[in-house]
Amino acid sequence: MFKYIPYSVNTGSENMKIDSDLLNSAIIDQISKPIFRLYGWSPACISLGRNQQEDFLNRDLLKEKNIDIVRRLTGGRALLHDNEITYSFICPISYLKNGEHIVSSYKEISGILIDKFKIMGIELDFGDTKPVKTSFDYCMLISTGADLCYQGRKLIGSAQCRKNGYILQHGSILYDYDRELLEQIFDEEVSSKEITCIREIAPNLTKEDIIKILSQG
Repeated sequence: MFKYIPYSVNTGSENMKIDSDLLNSAIIDQISKPIFRLYGWSPACISLGRNQQEDFLNRDLLKEKNIDIVRRLTGGRALLHDNEITYSFICPISYLKNGEHIVSSYKEISGILIDKFKIMGIELDFGDTKPVKTSFDYCMLISTGADLCYQGRKLIGSAQCRKNGYILQHGSILYDYDRELLEQIFDEEVSSKEITCIREIAPNLTKEDIIKILSQG
C-alpha cells in the first residue's frame, strides 16, 4: 500500500529536512506509490506553521525548558512536539480520489489512520467544524472538520503542503501532554474538553504498539 520509512527520533530541523527531502525526491522520481513515515522528536520542539507569526513565543522560557523551534513546510498553527508520534504521508495528488479538493484529501489520507486505530480498539472520527478563534496559537485547540477526534476531543492534528503535483501531509498523534507546560508556552487555557491523548484513552497501549500497527502496510 505504501513505502514505509521506519520510525526514528530526530531534532526538529532534522525531521523537517527529512520530510522536505522525501517530498522533493518523490517529485524528482515521479513516484506513484505513497511514502509513509513515523518519527519522534528530541529535544522537544515547537513547530510553527509556514506563515505563522512567532511573536507569541517566550524564547527565554523555551531555552529554559530545552525546547527547540523549527518552521514547517506546511501551514496551520504551532505545535509542541514532545510525547507524541508524528506521521508524514507523501503522494501524488492524482493518487487520491479527490486530491484536488483540500478537505477531501485530508479526510482520505486521515482515513488510513482511522482504520489503523480501529485495530487498536480506538474509534476516531472527524471533528465538527467550530468557529476558529484567531487568538489561538496552539494548533490542537482549533477544529477544522478534517481533524481526527475521539469522542469530540482532538487527538490528531494535521497540516498539508502541495508542490508540483504532490501532497505532503503530516500530523501529531498525542501520546501524552503536559497541560501546564502548554499553557505556559501558548499563554492560553488548554482544556481536556478540547483535546485528548492516547494515555487517557488507552493507558495500556504503548508507543511501540502504535508504531507497529501503523507501520503495517
